[in-house]
Amino acid sequence: MTTVFIDGAVGTTGLEIRERLAGRADISIALLAEDRRKDPAARREALNDADFVILCLPDDAAREAVALIDNPRTRVIDASSAHRVSAGWTYGFPELPGQAETIATAMRVANPGCYPTGFLALVAPLVAAKLLPADLPLSVNATSGYSGGGKAMIAEFEAGATTMAFRAYALGLAHKHIAEMTQHAGLVHAPIFAPAVANAYRGMVVEVPLHLHALPGRPSLAAIEDVLRAAFDSSMLVSVADGDIGAIDIEENADTDRLTLRVCGNDAVGHARLVATLDNLGKGAGGAAVQNLNIMAGVDPVAGLVF
Repeated sequence: MTTVFIDGAVGTTGLEIRERLAGRADISIALLAEDRRKDPAARREALNDADFVILCLPDDAAREAVALIDNPRTRVIDASSAHRVSAGWTYGFPELPGQAETIATAMRVANPGCYPTGFLALVAPLVAAKLLPADLPLSVNATSGYSGGGKAMIAEFEAGATTMAFRAYALGLAHKHIAEMTQHAGLVHAPIFAPAVANAYRGMVVEVPLHLHALPGRPSLAAIEDVLRAAFDSSMLVSVADGDIGAIDIEENADTDRLTLRVCGNDAVGHARLVATLDNLGKGAGGAAVQNLNIMAGVDPVAGLVF
């Protein structure tokens, strides 16, 4: 029996993780009572007693929690953005080359962000295959369901405080996901990241436009698709679908832990639109944490996940 303490179990991501672990015979979930959740001594005890800790906390609180662990045994999965580009932490995207093996033995794993998950799935294999130069200026446009904004944003939408359909944000181009995208895609230059939120509870579309005629060798849509298919051929969660499609729905993979990639565009004019769809709470958060936990615990990597 593996003991898992979820620090922040009552938040959006924590609840998603608990739902996926519920009923597992191999997992015992440790939780603190409401009156002890913010008690430093109780948290320290829970953090150090568990085999695995999953942090579903704001960045500063996640760093604080890690500092409270004073034994060499407890393994940590951090769902915050505090450690995604930190030395000594393994990046928890098992579908990237070699990552699953590294995650399996890691003591500290940083769960990927939801937007970077879509971006990296589309871009990292192409950079590795040299279809995209590492110094190519890129942009990424992405829209998430409002559950990605946490309790305050969920309350705003569900209380009827807003009726807006679409809200662009992070207009200062300094979003905390940018460093993660740049480092783990192997890019020289940070991409321009244009995130937005839509009036849908969950789901996400991430898009990277490309000028094919500006790339070395002017690769075709088929060449790009072939690289992505080869990269994720053995994955049970990430797939490449036909890009010849009339429209893509933000909720295509809502309520699942799937990630779907498409190469859309027009070869004649040399334009491509690389598109990823995922659930911001699934493969973009809670589902990814459970997948990493499974790999670290040496069990079926997709146990408890939703297809």
